[in-house]
Order: sequence, then C-alpha cells, then structure tokens
Amino acid sequence: MKKVFTTAAASLLMMSATFAQVNWKVDASHSKLGFSVTHMMVSETEGKFKVFDGTASSKTEMDFTDAKLDFTADAASINTEDPKRDGHLKSPDFFDVEKFPSITFKSTSMKPNTKGGKTAYILEGELTMHGVTKKVKFDAIGAAKTVKDPYGNIKNGFKVTGVINRKDFGLAWNKALEAGGVAVSEEVQIQLNIELNKAQ
Repeated sequence: MKKVFTTAAASLLMMSATFAQVNWKVDASHSKLGFSVTHMMVSETEGKFKVFDGTASSKTEMDFTDAKLDFTADAASINTEDPKRDGHLKSPDFFDVEKFPSITFKSTSMKPNTKGGKTAYILEGELTMHGVTKKVKFDAIGAAKTVKDPYGNIKNGFKVTGVINRKDFGLAWNKALEAGGVAVSEEVQIQLNIELNKAQ
C-alpha cells in the first residue's frame, strides 16, 4: 500500500511540473506599442500608444510555445508627435475613442517558427479595435536568454512585427490623391518591443 501511495504521489508531482506555468507582466516603461503607415505614397509616419498593460504565461522562462498573452491599450493614448493629427485619429473618422476606449489582443496560438531560429514564434490571436474583432498573425522574436536586473526581476522580451489592414476594423477614412493613390495607406505596419517581468 505504501508503495502504491508513493507511486501516486510521484505521478501527481510530475503532473504538477508538467502543467506549471511561468507568469509574466509587461514592463510598460521599457516597452513600445508602435505602428507606421505610408503617408501620401512617399514616406512613413510612425506612432505609438503610450498607455498599455499586458500579461503572459509560458511553459518555462524561455519556452513560450502555446503561451497565453493578453494586452490592452488605451486608444486615447495614441501619439504621433502631432497634436492636430492625434486629435483626428481619436475622432470618429478613425478610432472614435469615446465610443471605443480600448484596444485588446488575446493570443490563440504561439508556435515555434523553425525558419526563424529557436526563439522565433508565429503568434496568432484576436485583435479587437474600434469595436471589431479580427484574427491576426504576427512574427515574434524572443530574447536569446533571460536576465536578472539589479532589482532582482527576471526579464525576457520579444520583438513583434506584422501587418494589419485598418479597413478590416472600420478605420476607413482616406483621401484620394490627384496623382493617384491615397493619403494614408490601408496597411499598417505593427512594430512592438515588449519587455516582460517574471511575476514574483
């Protein structure tokens, strides 16, 4: 009987280890939620969201296969270094921040990208913006290793890139140009730098 109990206890411990997760929180002061669009068909205009939060859970400190990620950004915190343009972006022509104050992302899949190296992943999830939810896909490149900062925090991080079409989310405002093309591209380049703190 004692042997059976010992075996069962060992099995439970192994199962607990299998399902153990590492929890993380976004270090917003060392992260950036950035984007860029083509302006007037000739140049790139960049912007970012200054207020955001997020959490993640992974298998280990370095293995983010099937990790769960949740992010929320304050739409009214959009900043392109031009107050007039930012006001237009917050208006009903674009984000309509009074009606839709939050932008959220919830991962549905995070699989290793064998073409990108052992810390590269294909990140898929549901992005909700302007009251519309769409499935999106990004490339995520992780840090080569975790580090401990001077305050005892275990750190990891990702560079996340991809492309979305703003019209898919109802952000359809534009102006046609006499020479052809439009004032603002429909495609939006996503460039995120995410630093994570391991939960204590």
